[in-house]
Amino acid sequence: MKVTEIAFSCYAVTDLTRARAFYEGVLGLKVGMLNEGDYGKWAEYEIGAHTLSIGCAPNWKPSPDGCTVALEVADFDDAIAELRAAGVKFRMEPMPTPVCRMAMIFDPDGNSLCIHQRNSSNH
Repeated sequence: MKVTEIAFSCYAVTDLTRARAFYEGVLGLKVGMLNEGDYGKWAEYEIGAHTLSIGCAPNWKPSPDGCTVALEVADFDDAIAELRAAGVKFRMEPMPTPVCRMAMIFDPDGNSLCIHQRNSSNH
């Protein structure tokens, strides 16, 4: 087997309308596809060459300890200020590393998201 790319990353949510308000209103993502089928409700966001999805499905529950998506931002300080102004709860306060600056936040269902900006020497 040869894996060629990540097709999508997906977070379980309990209320798609509330989750969309966060992902679109607070994070500024643009919905690419909405789907409601036999297995649940989904929204997909195209971010560069990748897709982040949120969805509601039976027996699939949100968790802060599952996979975490890191969202690369153009201006880390502005992003953190916007998140604080929106009352977003932080799991991990902003911190520098040798290659980036990052912070961890919670979405309305308690899933963890990373807000990330590579250091200019690592682009």
